[in-house]
Amino acid sequence: MRIQMDEYTTGKLQEKLGGRPGSLRLIYDTINCGCNGIVTIQIADKPWDTDVKVEAEDFEFWTDRQQEQQFDPVMKLEADRSYPSFKLSSDGSVFSRDLRITDLRVQPV
Repeated sequence: MRIQMDEYTTGKLQEKLGGRPGSLRLIYDTINCGCNGIVTIQIADKPWDTDVKVEAEDFEFWTDRQQEQQFDPVMKLEADRSYPSFKLSSDGSVFSRDLRITDLRVQPV
């Protein structure tokens, strides 16, 4: 699986990381969403034990191995230029037009 992105999106992800280390986890979240699930990106201190690596330039991306089949082999992540969200799509699907990033890292003291 591979995620492609442009320079603007790369810059927005760097802003979200805030100069701190972190692993980006692409997941299909079904907890506390009030629906059948939503695609989201989590920033974690490290990959989870069940994660598999996703190919992406400039960033360390992961996804849960049991959720890998939810996504396409090649996808494009695009930052919205007028709203603080992202779009995840492939040639055959739009996974989310309002993808949000949640920071789960332990905050520095």
